[in-house]
Amino acid sequence: MVPRYLTRSALVALSCIVFSSAQGAVVYDESIDGDLSDFGLNPTVVHLGRGSNQVLGTTGFRSTGVDRDYFSIVVPPGAVLKSLTVLPGTTEGGDVSFIGVQVGAQVTVATDASSADGLLGWVHYGPGVVNRDILPRIGRGDGATGFTGPLGQGTYSFWVQDFNRATYQYDLTLSAASVPEPEIYAALAVGLVFLMARLRHVKR
Repeated sequence: MVPRYLTRSALVALSCIVFSSAQGAVVYDESIDGDLSDFGLNPTVVHLGRGSNQVLGTTGFRSTGVDRDYFSIVVPPGAVLKSLTVLPGTTEGGDVSFIGVQVGAQVTVATDASSADGLLGWVHYGPGVVNRDILPRIGRGDGATGFTGPLGQGTYSFWVQDFNRATYQYDLTLSAASVPEPEIYAALAVGLVFLMARLRHVKR
């Protein structure tokens, strides 16, 4: 029989190595947590957890001008931003709303820029994309650097905008990277060797 402490140790080790999914949660709600930054060089940091992460906000015209929202996220090692889904409750102030993303902790592209140069990706979206993952469409934004597939480890800053009053509700899903990093394989191998050695010792 395997000692209880070994079983617990193995489970703890494996849970640290494997990035598993979890039930979704609202990680930022402007109506509760306050207005997201309207300054691209200082986005609000939004902390994501494994699985589903919902970001809820409003944007568009107000008496002081256009309300733009900027927030940044960190995708940790061994994980990817798998999807960005537009949730029910999202409304567009006109025909389309805008979301763009730039690599790093800032959005340095000017709001009146004539091109998307500097952005990793962007998209205009309308009411037809509710319950759809728009991350692939963001990656195809004309004039941006572009990307395909999930976004890997790193810091990313998002820019959300509508010229008329609108709400947005996004679900950002963090998943395990499809191919584990080499150091993860090494850690797993060391852990398994240690566990096998301990089991052989217990059987004697």
